[in-house]
Amino acid sequence: MDSPTKSEDDIIKVLMKKILRKKTVFVGMSGGVDSSVAAFLLKKEGYNVVGVFMRCYNLDGCSDRDAEDARRVAEHINISFYVWDFEEDYKKRVVEYMIDGYRCGITPNPDVMCNREIKFGLFFEKAIAAGADYVATGHYLKIKKSRLGSYELFEANDSNKDQSYFLWTLTQKQLQSCLFPIGKYKKSEVRVIARKAKLPTAEKKDSQGICFLGKISLVDFLKRSIPEKKGALMTMDGTVVGEHSGATFYTIGQRHLGVPYKTLNSGNKNQKPFYVVEKNIEKNIVTVVEGSDSVALYKKDIELVDVNLISKLQISDDGISVFARVRYRQPLSKAKILFDKRKGALLFFDKPQKFVAKGQSVVFYSKNGKMLGGGIII
Repeated sequence: MDSPTKSEDDIIKVLMKKILRKKTVFVGMSGGVDSSVAAFLLKKEGYNVVGVFMRCYNLDGCSDRDAEDARRVAEHINISFYVWDFEEDYKKRVVEYMIDGYRCGITPNPDVMCNREIKFGLFFEKAIAAGADYVATGHYLKIKKSRLGSYELFEANDSNKDQSYFLWTLTQKQLQSCLFPIGKYKKSEVRVIARKAKLPTAEKKDSQGICFLGKISLVDFLKRSIPEKKGALMTMDGTVVGEHSGATFYTIGQRHLGVPYKTLNSGNKNQKPFYVVEKNIEKNIVTVVEGSDSVALYKKDIELVDVNLISKLQISDDGISVFARVRYRQPLSKAKILFDKRKGALLFFDKPQKFVAKGQSVVFYSKNGKMLGGGIII
């Protein structure tokens, strides 16, 4: 057999280098324990790991502290680390989106928009352009490749931490380059891994609520951009029970109204609390009902826009049978999606759902926990 020519030798060497080259993964490190463990696990698996802190919104200085925590973890596990500044884009694409939504009378979900526009938008694109084979985060969900070659998302093993609800906008193009290392673990197990690895963030508390608000309440933050305007707080029969500072600051199903209100039956200690059932932005009226079991708080049919289906589904005239939720951590309920060329998508629940707010996300699942996609309530 003839020996390989020099050019053939060079080709073989190049191919071998490609085969042996470590895959590079850029990890979005928030400074919390989850993304810290994600980076640690990927390094342990043999990836060339690059940690990136996304500077998005530094409202009360917490961003600086989180960036320092992420840097300390990167140093501890000996990986490269960078801080990428997305603050201006975050303000336009996430913060202003949220403020404009409330101003228009809906209840937008900034976490969904952050994932779409920043983490799996700007960060994803910049990481791939910088040479990343994969992008990873500390989200709790699982990704699998089907026998047909498509990528599928599943609920995390820890149902209390599952974050698939916030990631329904992901596409197949993105998923082929995504890793979610902690989706198969429970939160308690992630803490144990962090402690054993002596990660600086092992005991750091989880962030609560909307990430960029810090200790500032949502209403106080909105009032920086939306002027207060006194209006009537009334029941469905028109009885005025109080006065609010602006219908824009409320959402459907809200119980804690933040203002004093009159009782319907003076002296009745057993009267149930009021819940927001409707708001009229033009007239600046907030309508409330007594008790969380009021029929007025339930809806069975929901209209959707911006629907995204992660995997190809067989769509028939009878629609698609799914399990869906209209709020994070809400139990899944049987429903059917119908697609209409004029109206978009309609979702019909078998049983009426409580606290359905325009602007929020509805996310669809299969019976075995596969996340099928989602849409925005209108």
